Amino acid sequence: MAINVALYGPAHRRWTMTERSRAALATTDDTLTIGPSAARWANGCLEVDIDETAVPIPRRVAGRIRILPDAVTDRHFELDPARRHRWWPIAPQARVEVDLTHPGLRWQGQGYLDSNEGDEPVEQGFTTWTWSRAHLPDGSAALLYDPVYPDGAQHSLALRIDGKGAIEPFDAPPSATLPRSKWGIGRTTRADRPAEVEVLETLEDTPFYARSTVATRLLGQATTAVHESLSLTRYASPVVQLMLPFRMPRRRGGPQS
Repeated sequence: MAINVALYGPAHRRWTMTERSRAALATTDDTLTIGPSAARWANGCLEVDIDETAVPIPRRVAGRIRILPDAVTDRHFELDPARRHRWWPIAPQARVEVDLTHPGLRWQGQGYLDSNEGDEPVEQGFTTWTWSRAHLPDGSAALLYDPVYPDGAQHSLALRIDGKGAIEPFDAPPSATLPRSKWGIGRTTRADRPAEVEVLETLEDTPFYARSTVATRLLGQATTAVHESLSLTRYASPVVQLMLPFRMPRRRGGPQS
């Protein structure tokens, strides 16, 4: 179990994802504590207190993030035919307030909150998936999920969710092929005009995962989407598994370890 924090920017680019043992976990009805960091629901707001150490250069990442949902949805979506993997778009639209002491940063902006859970390791249920979320000019959010299963079958999920949390599925638009990442991760998305989709910035580029911002058009509206591509085939390979501890160090012990 881990708290993952990623900061992007020329002056303060940091990554932290320290795996901790069960002894570092504590929960109540409204609080999740993992090591020195904790998340709690309070008055309709998710507050996350972070105190982590970045890798590979050890630098502290500490402060508070507040996520204030416009609305909270109550619907989960099954991602695979066997119903072993579920996704909950908890707050498709939210205001986020970031106040970090290490490094000293503070800003506000749009945000998003979701949850994935499964009854088996994710690499057993999928070979790849792509996901994206875009805030549309009309005030709604568009979410696209495209998993591919080990037998080669594919599934497309396209949702429009308004500011009150009402969910409306829509027909998935045509597929658009994006340039591969530097690690060779295949990237695809869906858009009204596939030929016009453009990768604006690659935020995260790893042997099995890429996160990008993409200029696109969905439901007739021009927008910028956060886009993710995940290769579970690569993730499960022995070479990648040997590389993971360099980005995901492991610690044993209690909450303050």
